[in-house]
Amino acid sequence: MSTTPPEGTGPAEPVDPTDLSKPQPPVAPPPPAAPPAPAYGAPAYGAPAYGDQSGYGVAAESGKSFVATWLLAWFLGVLGVDRFYLGKVGTGILKLVTCGGLGIWALVDIILVLAGVQRDKAGRPLAGYEQHKKLAWIITAIGFVLGFAGSAANQATITEQFDTSSAVVVVVEDVAI
Repeated sequence: MSTTPPEGTGPAEPVDPTDLSKPQPPVAPPPPAAPPAPAYGAPAYGAPAYGDQSGYGVAAESGKSFVATWLLAWFLGVLGVDRFYLGKVGTGILKLVTCGGLGIWALVDIILVLAGVQRDKAGRPLAGYEQHKKLAWIITAIGFVLGFAGSAANQATITEQFDTSSAVVVVVEDVAI
């Protein structure tokens, strides 16, 4: 029992905390209980459970765009512009000097960009890959099919221009002087 009277009630008289007919003094809430100590190997209090660590071990996205890299590799890949854009100046110069490795290196770079393997200079994945990869693959496939079809049609036109009946034959005889 408390002997402290409520404010302004006069002399001290005992206050019964179970008596609800009289106004009770305000009671502060108890402090929060400390969490139990984690067991050995358990995650710390407030930490995500094992396997639920979103972002853990995942590289941050690059400031370089997947779409920009893909388009640069597609249209200017033989000049190494895609490598320069990603900050890889050394391989960009090498790709420029070799004309994209005679086109082979440029083709490989397009495939690397489409597969999501191409990274920037810091090793971070390109921004926007997941959103645009399907459309980029479709457009690239259509471009290659049209390129091969156009090349085949062009080859047929070139061979039609040469007629074997109009060939000029020059015979050079060895004449002794």
